[in-house]
Amino acid sequence: MKISVVSKKLWCVHKQLVVLLTPLVFLPLLFTLPEKEGKCLYVVVLMATFWCTEALPLAVTAMLPVCLFPTLGILPSKKVCPQYFLETNFLFLSGLVMASSIEEWGLHRRIALKVLSIVGVKPAWLILGMMLTSSFLSMWLSNTATTAMMLPIANAILESLFGDLETLKQKCKCTEDTENDIINGQSTLKLHSLPSVPTEKQILSIDGTAEEIRSESQYQLKVWKGFLICIPYAASIGGTATLTGTAPNLILIGQLKSYFPDCDLINFGSWFAFAFPLMLLFLFLGWIWIAFLYGGLNTRLCFKKNDRRAQAEARAKALIEEDYRKLGPINFAEGAISFFFILFAVLLFTRDPKFVTGWSVFFKKGYVSDAVTGVIIVSILFFFPSQKPSLSWWFDPQASNTPYVPLLSWKKAQDSVPWNIILLLGGGFAMAKACEESGLASWIGGHLQPLAEVPPAAAVMLITAFLACFTEFASNTATIIIFLPVIAELAIRVSVNPLYFMIPATVGCSYAFMLPVSTPPNSIAFASGHLMVKDMVKTGFVMNILGILSVSLAMNTWGVAMFNLNAYPEWAHPINKTALVTEVHLSSVQSLNATL
Repeated sequence: MKISVVSKKLWCVHKQLVVLLTPLVFLPLLFTLPEKEGKCLYVVVLMATFWCTEALPLAVTAMLPVCLFPTLGILPSKKVCPQYFLETNFLFLSGLVMASSIEEWGLHRRIALKVLSIVGVKPAWLILGMMLTSSFLSMWLSNTATTAMMLPIANAILESLFGDLETLKQKCKCTEDTENDIINGQSTLKLHSLPSVPTEKQILSIDGTAEEIRSESQYQLKVWKGFLICIPYAASIGGTATLTGTAPNLILIGQLKSYFPDCDLINFGSWFAFAFPLMLLFLFLGWIWIAFLYGGLNTRLCFKKNDRRAQAEARAKALIEEDYRKLGPINFAEGAISFFFILFAVLLFTRDPKFVTGWSVFFKKGYVSDAVTGVIIVSILFFFPSQKPSLSWWFDPQASNTPYVPLLSWKKAQDSVPWNIILLLGGGFAMAKACEESGLASWIGGHLQPLAEVPPAAAVMLITAFLACFTEFASNTATIIIFLPVIAELAIRVSVNPLYFMIPATVGCSYAFMLPVSTPPNSIAFASGHLMVKDMVKTGFVMNILGILSVSLAMNTWGVAMFNLNAYPEWAHPINKTALVTEVHLSSVQSLNATL
């Protein structure tokens, strides 16, 4: 049998082979390391392999601690199982439920069209509008849902600007096209109805030379790619600005509570105060780079010209305004959702923002958390009416007696919530708990002592760069679950504030821009068929560098002031002492064994 045939057959069953062979390959860990640490590391490596290869569904791998930690004697099940629904999970769940109500009533589309109508229709301004809208929505909705909603809007605007994409591609390849070829070109995109007026390229084909037509078409195709690529990137950047925006942020909170119970510096308000300026900085730098790379930056940004491009831009503006007009005035349900959405954000932000006194002081200290706030608000959505209540209805016998419809039904919420991510969060918290109690984190930290020679500021850049690269090939949630305990222990060993390393690691996990498989938003944009891998690699490589520099700047400026990162905190000392006791205990045991 030929090698190519065998390799194809092996590829067909490669996931099954990974599941069967990985436990055997890493079996020596159980016998070569200290007993409890070795067993815990065995499970961690097993789960990391399954997560990175996706040999099992991510959620199924996340449930392995429930069976492996108790059976291997690492952690009893009564300590493992509660990790799957901590208060952090409730905060995440409340954010998802709020997002599903926004999607249910189309508020996100109204926001998107309004922003685009404000920023204007010149390519660079439209790219900025797309990025601002995508990043704002992904602060509250999932990055995937934001990308899926914004891409059709982008394609509709682009078609009104430049016409049919397939014909545009033909124009880039051919030096000559007849008028009939252009006017009769068949579109393969059915994302939006288009105005029945001649497009810019049709005018050019009639009046311009073949070389001018090809040059203009190449420019238009570059702008088109810029539009498609900016949306998933902005969604990934925007998700970092709020705790509920992306799963790694919540894993940071959960693991901080596990490792450092006395650390109360990070909550919704303090995280937003730190991460929102970082998001704006990175978004601006990313816009400059994408607009420069894809032809949006030119003198047209500042000066108005009455030419063919201006005519196409006018049609695009008319399309955006028409779409917004079709939505009609804001109805009662949209107004109610807007109110509860703003209330949700304001209450989370002001509960305990650290730089001012929050409203949590009116309650018993330590009792009210962000999860409590989130659940209270989203619970109201399930009974608040979607139609304006009327007192006259009670006295009108002719009025219809149909049951009132709440703003959100449980069926809609149940269908919208990605329960697999809830399990994934739980698996991460269970793994962190096991690493802490088994002593594995301390054992790994002892082997990272040589890194103490690296200056902390350089270590921040290295950590962010490493995780940004690693997450190109693995889920960002799985990546932060695997590495955050190690990074926390490293900070303790080198006597650096743990937040100084843990925050950049968490943010860096969301900066996956180079490959289509890096994140679901990247995959959605790539699946449109109009982007190539080299486009994403070329754009994403510089985006990663800009992200690393932005995080480093944020940590060493306002991050230091907000979280007092220059000093080793009191809340980190208990875990440090535990680590030292564990290390002393292990040394004593080894000495005793040597004596015997």
